[in-house]
Amino acid sequence: MDHSFKGVLYPARLPTFHRLPAPSAVEHLVQWFWIPEWDIEPGRTSRQHVIAYPACNLVVGLERVDFAGPTTRVGHQDLSGRGWAVGALLRPAAVPLFTDDPRGVRDAEVAFAAVELHLTVTAAMSPSPLDADDGGARRERAVDAFAHWLALFAGAGVSEEALLANRMMDLLASDPSVLRLEDAAAELAVSPRTLQRVARKYIGLSPAALIRRRRLQDAAERARLDASADLAAIAAELGYADHAHLTNDFRKYLGFTPSGYRRAVGGG
Repeated sequence: MDHSFKGVLYPARLPTFHRLPAPSAVEHLVQWFWIPEWDIEPGRTSRQHVIAYPACNLVVGLERVDFAGPTTRVGHQDLSGRGWAVGALLRPAAVPLFTDDPRGVRDAEVAFAAVELHLTVTAAMSPSPLDADDGGARRERAVDAFAHWLALFAGAGVSEEALLANRMMDLLASDPSVLRLEDAAAELAVSPRTLQRVARKYIGLSPAALIRRRRLQDAAERARLDASADLAAIAAELGYADHAHLTNDFRKYLGFTPSGYRRAVGGG
């Protein structure tokens, strides 16, 4: 299980939150499953801010199933009352199962008709996960049910192009030495134009946007976890020309500066 809160801007404000690995049958389709559970006292709302991973999600909630497209900016979810969600962070190879144009659902959520998926995941998560500590058994059952449905829905194996999209995402999301489209193309032994086409078809964001998102997530995580770290040094380590360029990216895509974010985290 991945316990990292990378991408979550204020992890101290999270309700109960778990990430579970994808079962082997759907590893090529799902990066991981994520399950928040919350019980917010009446009259209050908990706002969760995230620099979302640059990917699509399929989310089972209490009322319905939603397909969420890739995001281009910082986002938030307002939680109230009592509830849960079971989400799958989809790998690029899974995206054509749900849309032929991921760019058309950027920064959007649309209802997805999957009655059986909703029934089986809801049954696995019932009774309310907050009623008793079952050691995570409900969450594991929910993930197994989700993965079983997805494997049947996907059918036969995916194409070589889809697997290339997965490799591209893995590289751009994890390798700090990849700072340009040309770096990724050389590493994957394909042309820059091929990567642009694959990103457009399977992700809905450009390779440059994927690289930018990784750097912003890394910068936010370092600023949050090490209050003594010099922001100019963080900028240099992540390949920014200088502190000003890091600050400009923060302000443009997140709406605040690195120093302002650090103060907000420190103040809870």
